[in-house]
Amino acid sequence: MTAALQLTRLLQLASPTLPVGAYTYSQGLEWAVECGVIRDEASCARWITDLLTHGIGRYEAPLVAALMRAWQADTDEALLRLNDDFLASRESAELRAETVQMGFSLHRLVRDLRDPGLSTVEARLAALATPAFPTGWAGMAAAWQIDPADALTAYLWSWAENQVMAALKAVPLGQASGQRLLAELGGLIPSVTVDALSLPESAWSNFTPGFAIACARHETQYSRLFRS
Repeated sequence: MTAALQLTRLLQLASPTLPVGAYTYSQGLEWAVECGVIRDEASCARWITDLLTHGIGRYEAPLVAALMRAWQADTDEALLRLNDDFLASRESAELRAETVQMGFSLHRLVRDLRDPGLSTVEARLAALATPAFPTGWAGMAAAWQIDPADALTAYLWSWAENQVMAALKAVPLGQASGQRLLAELGGLIPSVTVDALSLPESAWSNFTPGFAIACARHETQYSRLFRS
């Protein structure tokens, strides 16, 4: 696979048009808006930046890198363990439902793309009782021979973009605010990626109690735009 083709495949994986329904989830951000923790561009930047550097960057990102290694090594035991670890790490019912739904949709996409290079990914996902979204995403990235650093950068960018899009609707924020937020987050993602690639599993941590509370409180929020 040429470098140019790898890039186009990576852009496809990171695109908001990927039909997994990511745009319907805010991951607790909507509740943070409802209770006043997020009220403007500055407070939104603090919330998403903290979650990027202390949460997803220290758990989900290194887990995606480990999943890519498991896919490349063809080790089902490691794949199953990492998939189950991620499911167990979801602190609220909505967060778990999110990764299960998105994982299901991504598995269906793997089948519908009819790409012979993804046939092994489809089969190994089918062997998992409940494939989580990062598991399927890492499998596609590995099958398309995407460099792990590039894959993590795109994965984090896609997450950050979805958070900003949710903020544009829920706060609400203007388009210029959204672009400033993305520029700020984009400047942080390279260092978060480097750290995630070298972080040993014993140091992984998703200890973000404010995030967990927001996700749990969202489940009983009266008026909602998003599913999490």
